[in-house]
Amino acid sequence: MNHELSSTTFPPGFLWGTAIGAHQSEGNNTASDWWYREHLPDSPIAERCGDAIDSYHRWPEDLDLAAGAGFKDYRFGIEWSRIEPADGAISHAALDHYRRIVEGAVTRGLRPTVTLHHFTLPLWFAARGGWLAEDAVQRFLGYVDALAPVLEAGVERVMTINEPNIVAVLPKLASSNGDTDLTQGLPVPDEALTKVMIAVHRATVERLRTRHPHLELGWGVSVQDYQADPGAEAAADAYCEPRDQVFLRASKGDDYVGVQTYTRGLISADGTPRLGPDPELTQTGWEFYPPALGGTVRRVARIVGDVPLIVTENGVATSDDTQRIRYTTGALRALRAAMDDGVDVRGYFHWSLLDNWEWGHWGPAFGLVAVDRETFTRTPKPSLTWLGSLAPEA
Repeated sequence: MNHELSSTTFPPGFLWGTAIGAHQSEGNNTASDWWYREHLPDSPIAERCGDAIDSYHRWPEDLDLAAGAGFKDYRFGIEWSRIEPADGAISHAALDHYRRIVEGAVTRGLRPTVTLHHFTLPLWFAARGGWLAEDAVQRFLGYVDALAPVLEAGVERVMTINEPNIVAVLPKLASSNGDTDLTQGLPVPDEALTKVMIAVHRATVERLRTRHPHLELGWGVSVQDYQADPGAEAAADAYCEPRDQVFLRASKGDDYVGVQTYTRGLISADGTPRLGPDPELTQTGWEFYPPALGGTVRRVARIVGDVPLIVTENGVATSDDTQRIRYTTGALRALRAAMDDGVDVRGYFHWSLLDNWEWGHWGPAFGLVAVDRETFTRTPKPSLTWLGSLAPEA
């Protein structure tokens, strides 16, 4: 079915938002492990985050841009390293900062979705062993407990961990700027980190359900549209099992599972992903393949059963905004077709609201809004108004 996109393409109440990452946009996250790594003399990280795009101070303008374009939802992150910059030292000023963002979103008619962990850690936590420390789960729960004033200020939805499967491969990517080549194949996630990510998620969901029962709880998994060559279905399954499927199955019992999709990979009988034939490539080197979103949500639905899906990230790295609109149009049509076939999808968040730092690089432009890195002037692209105009009825 070739859907013509409009504000009625998706049902009333369907989440319609943009997403943004804390460290990537706020700037000067000086108490974090990533800041430390970025400033090492021989850092493998090509470009530093620095001031980022100063969203720590300019968040009201960012909210105005999202709400003014017609979006109904807003996903943003909270930095643990700001809340607890030193071991046991909770910053009430930081709590108040994030509380004001939540209240600002609600005032503008935006439903807040909050991400609790998006790759970065407090430096003190990383230095004592990070996620592999014996008490890592309990230390994270202490941070979660401290967020009560923020979560009770109007947050509707929490994402415990952004892309836990990528977190579990970060040590293997540490010497390569943290780059993730989604089409050429990811390393197998570290088994110990995989278990910890699942344990942290499950413990956080249990804690939040007890203390904040109004919240919808889940996490966002990086899941691409891996397509098996004829006869290579077993190889594709073996490839996907440790890289995303084990994390998807851990979503059982959650209120939703977040799906974060950008491209596809073709998998041959030897289990190696590759690009499609004569591919059009994005700024990240990924294949420009809008239907990936439809294929991905269909695969996720088969794995998670009755857990609802939310597309918590989808977008394209390009300096050509007409290409961004073309990509998103194809992705949304594929998403609607999957829903017509019975896939239970409850919302769509575009990555990202603003062009921001992409984990070691300033080049990839995913944003609906351009940002001057010296003046921090925000300049909306045509895609912002176009995508916002498709928002379903609240």
